[in-house]
Amino acid sequence: MKKNKQSSAAIMLRSLMRLIIIVTLLLGAGIIIAVGHQLLEEVRTTTSHISASLKQTDIDGDDDWESWRKNSTLDTSATYVYVHNKRADAKVSQYFSPHAEKVLKVTPTKVPFLTNVYYRPGIGLLYHRMVHARGIYYTLWQNMNPQLAVLLRVIEVTAILLAVTLLATPLYIRRLTKRLTDPLTTLSHTTQMIAGAKEPGAMQLPVPAQPTEVTELAGNFNELLSLLNERQEQQKLFVMNAAHELRTPIATIRSHAQLIERHGKNHPEIIAKSVGYITEESRQMQQLIDELLQLSRADRLALDLTTLDLSATVAAIMQKIAGTFEQTVTTEIQPNITITGNESAIEQILVNLVTNAAKYSPADSQITVTLSQHADEAPALAVKDQGSGISAEDKSHIFERFYRSADVRGTVAGTGLGLAIATQLAQLSNSELTVADNQPHGTIFTLIFPTK
Repeated sequence: MKKNKQSSAAIMLRSLMRLIIIVTLLLGAGIIIAVGHQLLEEVRTTTSHISASLKQTDIDGDDDWESWRKNSTLDTSATYVYVHNKRADAKVSQYFSPHAEKVLKVTPTKVPFLTNVYYRPGIGLLYHRMVHARGIYYTLWQNMNPQLAVLLRVIEVTAILLAVTLLATPLYIRRLTKRLTDPLTTLSHTTQMIAGAKEPGAMQLPVPAQPTEVTELAGNFNELLSLLNERQEQQKLFVMNAAHELRTPIATIRSHAQLIERHGKNHPEIIAKSVGYITEESRQMQQLIDELLQLSRADRLALDLTTLDLSATVAAIMQKIAGTFEQTVTTEIQPNITITGNESAIEQILVNLVTNAAKYSPADSQITVTLSQHADEAPALAVKDQGSGISAEDKSHIFERFYRSADVRGTVAGTGLGLAIATQLAQLSNSELTVADNQPHGTIFTLIFPTK
């Protein structure tokens, strides 16, 4: 079963047209009702004034009627009056104003829902009112054709305006929806092109000037594409560096294996030396693979953060690794420092930092591990060494994967992944790992924990 696919432009057009039609019809109906009510009130007012004037006059003949019309300021040209004089001295008991008797030969029909409004075939709508004064009863029938003509003209004009509105609205809405949806259509087409490209991160979406939502969407998507491109480049570099780091020990192992294979029988003295090289290089490969796995897990890891007694945790870690290094390792741990963190991550970071400090420091130097928190400042765990230090240029790269300074590459064993792993774990713990110079020489790595 195929799904009914509709563009946003079609949905907007249909919805807005429905809304416009409803609003215009309600508006037209409201105008007609308001004008009709106002005209009906005018008729009521007119008949009320005529009734009040008649109550002050005795009419029982044509002369009285003509005299009253001449002296009255009211327009009675559309008024039909039936007079019933019940006084004993009345010359005429029943009297009709001009044309009234002819009009009333046919009894008018009551119009539903409209008070005092009747319909007389051949005449139209009539407004009915009865009054009496001093024994004379007056029945008024006010012709509403003038008001009805005004109402019909209002209906005609309203209908024309509504028709023009309904004809012009689709054109305007199409233009409006085109302005709103064209940027989205362009983004959709460009996205399809990017999806089919070999290097999607290298492409960017066009950013329209308006509407604001689409501008923000395109900008955010471009940021995502840039991030994907950056991640893709990092992945390529990661694979290249990993291959390069593995190539050297593999070449060394293969070289010494071939040496043993060719000359081992005739020169047995080379076997022990070559086996030693093979063992060392295998250990380096194992370390590299272990660190690659750690880094891969850290990239996908979500740490469980709990409340920790950081002082006790650091003390326990340092006691565990005591005696492992040639250097003198001292600790300065401020008690009762509590944080929200992950004990395993802290241990891995601290061991990594102390191992690095020992690796790049003289055997007779000192490594100091301090844990402190001052006033409202964040807790800080620092590892200070007295090695040769790190140049300003290298400081901006040491946390990158596989980065190793040219001064130590080939002279100090390592993979260039230790600080990258520590940095990743620090970020997962909402902490920050920084580097600074230790005076007069050496380096300070500081892990700054978040405050509660």
